[in-house]
Amino acid sequence: MRKFSFTKADRILKRSEFIRLLEVGKKIQNRYFVAVYSPAENERSRLGITVSKRVGKAATRNRIKRFAREYFRLNRHDMPGYWNIHLIAKKEAAELSSKEAFLSLQEIFSRIAASKC
Repeated sequence: MRKFSFTKADRILKRSEFIRLLEVGKKIQNRYFVAVYSPAENERSRLGITVSKRVGKAATRNRIKRFAREYFRLNRHDMPGYWNIHLIAKKEAAELSSKEAFLSLQEIFSRIAASKC
């Protein structure tokens, strides 16, 4: 069961880490999300999520973050290698259902897994 946990060590938390990732990482996007990613230095994939106030009120922003964390928690083990991923929600993400959000995130994460960084 521990395999599917999402601990503090699995998150990107520091501003300096987000800035460094934006400087050195590659960027991909779809209609609802932008992802900036780079290979991780340690033996763990990590996720950082940004949902600005432009996307919606607090409940909407929290719902989007919850979808992203849940998708990452359940599917990060299917990705080859270890990645640092900064996921940024676009304004259009506010209208997503959970199924649509998971399909959109699946597209993003499969493109990251297929990349050769």
